Amino acid sequence: MGRMMVLGDILSPWLYPLLFGTGFAAGFVDSIAGGGGLITVPVLLSLGYGPQAALATNKLQASFGSGSAAWHYARAGLIDGRECSQGVAITFLAAAAGTLTVQHVSPNFLRRAIPVLLIGIAIYLLLRPKTGLAPRPPRLKPAVFAATFGILLGFYDGFFGPGTGTFWAMACVLWMGFDLTKATAYTKAMNFASNLGSLLVFLLGGQVHFAAGVVMGLGQWSGARVGSQMVVRQGTGFIRPVFLAVVLSLTVKLLWDAFF
Repeated sequence: MGRMMVLGDILSPWLYPLLFGTGFAAGFVDSIAGGGGLITVPVLLSLGYGPQAALATNKLQASFGSGSAAWHYARAGLIDGRECSQGVAITFLAAAAGTLTVQHVSPNFLRRAIPVLLIGIAIYLLLRPKTGLAPRPPRLKPAVFAATFGILLGFYDGFFGPGTGTFWAMACVLWMGFDLTKATAYTKAMNFASNLGSLLVFLLGGQVHFAAGVVMGLGQWSGARVGSQMVVRQGTGFIRPVFLAVVLSLTVKLLWDAFF
């Protein structure tokens, strides 16, 4: 059925609104709490794309959403370009390295480990409800934070991916002392960098399907714009429940994939 819907890079006309709507929903959720891939990757797979093509095309459309969110957060004064420039550069390179590596090494060992880490994050947030509500003094120097987490999470996003936004946001809260609003903004800048780094490798490998990627990307851009504007207006109190819901949904999805 999927092959009837997608032939090469030619889409059936009725798929365009479906893909745009999927991108919009994913961009909206992802700009607030991450996890947009939970929506987009299954849709791409259901249309008949192979795993590599689905992941490659997902990186294209996700770049629209993370770029849109980062742009709007920067305009709202929540992202300092000088503060995150080092992290962006390191994350870009690390994500490209991760995507190159995953083409030779299976990420299966992460499928069972990552849900455990996500459950830990959810429990921590539930037991400490004031986490991320207000800024705190940083525990690491910005350069050390950018190098450490840029390499770790940039490589992880290129290699495997699920939960990257969650890990970035928690790292920003715990180690840089950001509140959840600023952590979300910083996370989108890093997500944009890792999406581009990974996308570059997929483009060189000729694995990206542009028709689906661009249509979904336009939806992502629009959804991310709406979501980031809501975050700017409503702040941390709005982010927390959405963030927890995404973490729990992502955990259930990964547990299902790993064990069933």
